[in-house]
Order: sequence, then C-alpha cells, then structure tokens
Amino acid sequence: MKLLEGKVALITGAARGIGKAIALKFASEGADVAFTDLVIDENGKATEQEIAALGVKVKGYASNAAKFDETEQVVNQVKADFGHIDILVNNAGITKDALMLKMTEAMWDAVIAVNLKSAFNFIHAVTPIMSRQRGGSIINMSSVVGVHGNAGQCNYAASKAGLISLAKSISQEMGRRGIRANAIAPGFIDTAMTEALPENIRKEWVERIPLRRAGTVDDIANVATFLASDMSSYVAGQVIQVDGGMNM
Repeated sequence: MKLLEGKVALITGAARGIGKAIALKFASEGADVAFTDLVIDENGKATEQEIAALGVKVKGYASNAAKFDETEQVVNQVKADFGHIDILVNNAGITKDALMLKMTEAMWDAVIAVNLKSAFNFIHAVTPIMSRQRGGSIINMSSVVGVHGNAGQCNYAASKAGLISLAKSISQEMGRRGIRANAIAPGFIDTAMTEALPENIRKEWVERIPLRRAGTVDDIANVATFLASDMSSYVAGQVIQVDGGMNM
C-alpha cells in the first residue's frame, strides 16, 4: 500500500516549484490532490495534467491565499469536491527583499500577508474539518532564514519564523484532536529563483554547505511526504531543516 493511499491533500501555491514537486510526490504515493494558486494558468493546467497522469483525483483552484474569505470559500469547495481533507501544506509565498532602511511598508505587508497570514487563513478553515475527522497533518513551508535570519530579508525571515511558531502553537492546541502541525525549513534549493542568481553567488552558497550541493525540490517533497504520512504519527510541533547541513 502506498504511503498516502486514501488521503486528500490540499497544497497552496502548487502550480510550480516546490509546491508542484510536493503535489506530484503526494500523488505518486496515492493521495488525491487539491492545489491552489493565484491564477490557474497554463502552468496550473499542466500541473493538473501531470498529477492526473499518476492515476489520482486532482483539481486546481484559483485563490488568493492572503484573503480570508476566499480561503474559506475554496476550502469549503475542496471539501465538497473531495469529501475530506487530511493534509494541508501551506506553501504559498513571495519575496520582496530589501535592507531595512530601504524596505517600504507595502513590501513588509505584502510578504507577511502572503507568507504568514495565508497559513492562518487555511489552518482556520481546515482545522474544523480535521477535528471532525479526528486527525490530520498540517505542514508549514518555512525556511532556514526563518530560523537564523538573513540580512536584506527581514520581512521574509519574520514571516517564515512566524510559520514555525504557528506550527508549534497549533500542535499544542489541536494535538488532542489528532491534528499534527510541523514546519519544513529548506536551505539553498535549486528553483527558478536560485537558478537566476549569478554563478559566483551560487558557488559561494554551495561552498557553505557540507554536502557541497544545492538541494532539489524532491529533497523537500520527500520530507513533506514523511510528515504527511502515518510514518510521522508521533511527530508534532517540529521544524526540520533540509539544508545539507548548512546550519547546524
């Protein structure tokens, strides 16, 4: 039997990148997949097709994760379409980097809304469903900068640190109902964003990593699968750094 057979996963910001890799991995392990993105464009439709090819039910939903009312509507629709929700992955995120002296209020507000408030929105909407089911797994996609901070990313680092504390708090509140919440903190991962960096910057990052390579989206998806599955049934309120040993 596959690890996620019979489960329904809801993943935010999953039309591309790490979210897409998680969706595909979950589907390969038997989960039906609902995913959201700001718009379901050609990338979203292509993601739907790739997931469907793995023999599971899938549907993409256009939704602004930072909007409380939109989130409640999309979660209710997922419940109606799929029957239940067993796994929530809060993956939606953006960056608007600048040093503090140059960061605007709008840059701060946008990152906090998309990265952190969106997780509150989805957890608020999903936990009543999981409570009635007497169980579920919530996974917040944090970052190593949420653990250690990073110059020029105070908004992003604060949002990702908030996701860690949110997971810990939800685990304490909802554990008695069988709901687990954990966070994943990726390090330097090969994505479209990091591939655009100058080669000398990429080399400098890799030299700081004991394993001497960047991570892959599959490295993150594998850890997410562990946390989503019953293999981690006694793991709650934890943050797992997936960074090749860059920060110990």
